[in-house]
Amino acid sequence: MTKLKNIKVVISDLDGTLLNPQHKISDYTKSIFQELHNQNYLIVVATGRHHLDAMAIIETLDVPVYLVSSNGARIHSPEKEPLFSFNLSSDVVKAALNVDIDPEITVVLFKENVWQTNKLSEKLNSFQADLKYLPELVDYKTLEDFGAIKIFFSHDDHEKLVALKDAILEKSSSELHHAFSLPTCLEFMDKSIDKAVAIATVLEKEGFTMDQAVSFGDGFNDVQMLSATGKGLIMGNAPALLKETLPNLEVIKTNAEDGVAKYIASRILDKEFATS
Repeated sequence: MTKLKNIKVVISDLDGTLLNPQHKISDYTKSIFQELHNQNYLIVVATGRHHLDAMAIIETLDVPVYLVSSNGARIHSPEKEPLFSFNLSSDVVKAALNVDIDPEITVVLFKENVWQTNKLSEKLNSFQADLKYLPELVDYKTLEDFGAIKIFFSHDDHEKLVALKDAILEKSSSELHHAFSLPTCLEFMDKSIDKAVAIATVLEKEGFTMDQAVSFGDGFNDVQMLSATGKGLIMGNAPALLKETLPNLEVIKTNAEDGVAKYIASRILDKEFATS
């Protein structure tokens, strides 16, 4: 296949993208990213995960990586230095939660060092191989400080989350925007926060442009990132609606097939390496 020209930056989401269905980075993917580093590509991971959680994962790559976390509310350098930080105010979060929320829905506030939740979820815990970012069970009726990095809701019924999204935006659309990172995961961030904005900040710092970047994603929190980069790739396991939303973008293999690494090997790295 024809090698992509002008690409100097590789950007990837984590869940459903760089990570396999067991929420881990495969040995093959690790080897490809180490080759990227050896060939002087800039590597950026852009995720909805909290930075403490994400750092524990990207450390396994054993290469320098810029980390954009919480959908752009945090940026960390490869040396783990904080470069950007934004929190939702307590009043904004409290207003967002002041709607009728189905008691079956898991509610999470991403704080700096813990995630506060109305119910402990084994399903959410399973996303962390090592619990670096710990849950704290809280009663939102008695909570005083609602300040958070982002608001997160989870439920197996997508339609319940859609109804909740509409209710929150009806009251808070001037402050918040939303994204479905998965059909079962609804997230709210400040209107100014987006992966693409944070990535542009990183690239400007390093002297690159978005046209020189290739990006990989599988969720609606990746839409702006995939649209803004020189080449945006959608995972084969992404929801059909995402593929329909971005019909001009190429769909690659799934995360279970090491889709990101295989695309990089065949289209970005030397052909000899791709066939090894």
